[in-house]
Amino acid sequence: MKKPEIVDLSQEIFDGMPVYKGLPPVNIKLHATHEQWDGIEDSDQVSPSVYAMQMGEHTGTHVDALNHMSRENFGETIDSMPLHMFYTRGLCLDLSEKGLKQLIDVRDLEKALQKTGLTIEKGDTVLLYTDHYRKTFGTDDWWHGPGLSVAATEWLGEKGIAAFGVETMSPGIPKLTNKEVHRVCGRMGFTHYENMANLHRVIGRGIFRFIGLPLKIKGGTGSPVRAVAVFE
Repeated sequence: MKKPEIVDLSQEIFDGMPVYKGLPPVNIKLHATHEQWDGIEDSDQVSPSVYAMQMGEHTGTHVDALNHMSRENFGETIDSMPLHMFYTRGLCLDLSEKGLKQLIDVRDLEKALQKTGLTIEKGDTVLLYTDHYRKTFGTDDWWHGPGLSVAATEWLGEKGIAAFGVETMSPGIPKLTNKEVHRVCGRMGFTHYENMANLHRVIGRGIFRFIGLPLKIKGGTGSPVRAVAVFE
């Protein structure tokens, strides 16, 4: 039996990694070693056995719970959202012509979708490839990616999608559309993934299985995920 191809769409999580402004920083420290456990005092190497991690729910590649969107979604926590929202059919749209702080509007989505020859079906996850991760991660421009307009977000919601995913730290452009983009998701009952990576590896390849299961955080407003695309 042929093994499926699994494409990792997730960022690494590491100490001091970039996080959205105002969110908890990522701290990962060595907590215990095998040398400590075994009472070895003269070893010239350190063999980690446990790390201590401190970070927010919205760290790295993550998915937002509906209750993160607005007060109106109070109680719609990550642990209460149905698992089928995170295990879906997936497709990826090429929006790599979009530059820093440029809006992605309805016409951009329609054009990109037409190029694929595909249709968006109810329950899909739609990934938006801008190549922002490869171009800018680790630079000052990382904070200034393209983002969805409110109308484009509503257009996706009208398709009945489960979620969309972006490479940027926010789905909209901060101080321009980002807050309302989040609220549209909550109002229309779909979610989104942020900080995705490796979308260049799925663009132009048609339909795939998308998996982005969150941690079961009681009352959580979101969760890091190991997002993958599976090609059978």
